[in-house]
Amino acid sequence: MIRASGITVRFGSHAALRDVSLQLDPGQRLGIVGESGSGKSMLGLTLMGMLPSSAKLDGQLHVDGQDMSTAADRQWRSLRARRVAMVFQEPASALNPLRRVGDTVMEPLRLHLRLDRKAAQQRMLELLDETGIQEPALKARQYPHELSGGQRQRVLIALALACDPALLIADEPTTALDAHVGLRITELLVRLARDRGMALVFISHDLAAVARTVDDVAVMYGGEVVERGPVAEVLRAPQHPYTQGLLAARPPLDAGQLRRRLPVVPGNVPAMADLPLGCRFAGRCHVELPRCAATRPSETSLSPGRSAACHHLPDPSI
Repeated sequence: MIRASGITVRFGSHAALRDVSLQLDPGQRLGIVGESGSGKSMLGLTLMGMLPSSAKLDGQLHVDGQDMSTAADRQWRSLRARRVAMVFQEPASALNPLRRVGDTVMEPLRLHLRLDRKAAQQRMLELLDETGIQEPALKARQYPHELSGGQRQRVLIALALACDPALLIADEPTTALDAHVGLRITELLVRLARDRGMALVFISHDLAAVARTVDDVAVMYGGEVVERGPVAEVLRAPQHPYTQGLLAARPPLDAGQLRRRLPVVPGNVPAMADLPLGCRFAGRCHVELPRCAATRPSETSLSPGRSAACHHLPDPSI
């Protein structure tokens, strides 16, 4: 489904993504986590072929069996029309406020699948029903502002599913929703991926949402993948100091512990121009070694399917 090797995205002399490699098979669900500015959304846009014109892409990228490393816009549009789709994080801005939601969902059905209006309308109602919208015929006649945030997000998912994609990229789909609605959306994405055999890339800073949605997780920082593996293993025993810091900063479930001050990862994600030459987490890490800022750590295999990039990990060759 996705085979990415050494993906680097540059804006001038600065790299927003550096040497990112990923593999995603049909039906697999992959989570991408990290702070704002870590490169999560940039990776999603790369996989969709939606990078700004000023960006330069290096590396190998195969999506749905096609080599898209140097693909032209026309090739990307064809792929996005039928095989790859994205759910954006803010449905209020992603949906046209001047169009009824039913017409919005019908548009790709008529444009790409060449359905007549009657067939497109029937398929649109089926998609709204499949994504859990009650009274789909009524909701289809309404405008985005007349729907709740959760309903708008479900409309966006229905729109993304219209052409039966093999890959769905969900970029922070629960950020603008309350906890209860966000839970329903993640449950919906899991069900749809299973029922359709569809690959899912779930991008989020919400570790709880990631834990209940995906099979595997990649932790990003400064445009690099610093740790990856099965989501249960990574969250149970994180190996990279950055992953450890993210998990430690989560609010406790025990109400009796709410009074204690939560630990934080010191500092902020630096701008592209200020990233260290070596480990990009240098300057914020609590176990930093003298060589970290100047020497980039290599990715170390910890167990089958698990790896991390940190100078503090034991040398596997010893």
